Amino acid sequence: MRGTLTEVPPVQRAILHALDLAGEDLRFWCGELTDAELNARPLEIAPVAFHVRHIVRSLDRLLSYAEGNQLSLEQITAMKAEMQPGATSKELFDELEGALDSSRERVLRFSEGDFSQPRGIGRQQLPTSLGGILVHVADHTQRHVGQAIVTAKIVKGKVS
Repeated sequence: MRGTLTEVPPVQRAILHALDLAGEDLRFWCGELTDAELNARPLEIAPVAFHVRHIVRSLDRLLSYAEGNQLSLEQITAMKAEMQPGATSKELFDELEGALDSSRERVLRFSEGDFSQPRGIGRQQLPTSLGGILVHVADHTQRHVGQAIVTAKIVKGKVS
């Protein structure tokens, strides 16, 4: 509804807008947090750093499945490290920007006519379609953006 990317087919446009909004919201709500605040675990909930890392790395994993690939050892190792403490703001937001840029390019490579092609997700190759994975890319990303924002507000002690 931004009136942008009008040259992009509607489904891909919606996904790209979700990714753009994710980057904007994370920078706005979490971009000024200190390294300690990014790694804080108030009430033992996952830290903002986890959500940012998880967004970045799950985008890569989901788009790999969308491309018809299995996960590499590097992707699996990165997934297992998402909860590790000690991330710096610079590291997180550099990784986020790179992932969003790469994800935009990867989403645009798909042809709208291929969205019904079958795909599998995970080790068990749960059945879905290319379109189903792409919609999940947007949905899953936005879900973790919301969790990161709530955690950032808790860390900052803000209720509104």
